[in-house]
Amino acid sequence: MTVFDDGFPAVTNLDAALLGALRDAASDAAVDGVGFVVNSGWRSPQYQERLLLEAVWTHGSERKAARLVATPGTSAHVSGDAVDLGPAEATAWLSEHGARYGLCQVYANEPWHYELRPEAIVHGRPPMYADPTHDPRMQH
Repeated sequence: MTVFDDGFPAVTNLDAALLGALRDAASDAAVDGVGFVVNSGWRSPQYQERLLLEAVWTHGSERKAARLVATPGTSAHVSGDAVDLGPAEATAWLSEHGARYGLCQVYANEPWHYELRPEAIVHGRPPMYADPTHDPRMQH
């Protein structure tokens, strides 16, 4: 799906300001021949819990899983404040141009994960966390 697909809760349940910034950026990226694909946007708490359990199973521990998947209570996807985008051309475009829309990669280990940081429009992209375990918002 794209950021313009209003038939999907993963898109329509995103924070309105985040969705607006994504749509503005996607429109401008399209002029450069780059399309945005929403791989994951808003998630229900139940789906987030399932992703976490799968990550624990795959990676062998909650500590290792936490580097990639947040709990339902801390996930920016559950609150509608994060989106995972692709393909690589889109994330490369956002890496270069995203700050002017307030769209920033938050985690160094997740080049697909973007959140709205309005201050980036004026001050530039804030430093990234190495992974979600370094983000104070992810502390239980």
